[in-house]
Amino acid sequence: MAVELNHTIVHSVDADAEAGFVAEVLGLPVPTRFGPFTVVEVANGVSLDFMRDPAPTPQHYAFLISEPEFDEVAARLAGRDTWADPSHRTPGHNTHNGGRGLYFDSPSGHNLEVLTTPYS
Repeated sequence: MAVELNHTIVHSVDADAEAGFVAEVLGLPVPTRFGPFTVVEVANGVSLDFMRDPAPTPQHYAFLISEPEFDEVAARLAGRDTWADPSHRTPGHNTHNGGRGLYFDSPSGHNLEVLTTPYS
């Protein structure tokens, strides 16, 4: 049996704002509603289902994107803090594995990452 990730729930202080932020930064379609969730669809058929939680535990979500998309995401994040590492010690972006990557925080404090080359 082939196993694929279908969706994951992202706990958020404000599900609509969090989903809107992620969709806007990543250049994805406007989120939709499904029951108590605000849903963001990504290209490989996986959805992020944002749900309200007054005290979410920060998680890490990484998104594989193309080089041109990286430039677009970085431009959308202009004026916001971005880091080259998951611990947020080095500002900017990294060039690991022959690609580029950067980390940034979502409104609910999740550690989001975009990278152009998957980790080896």
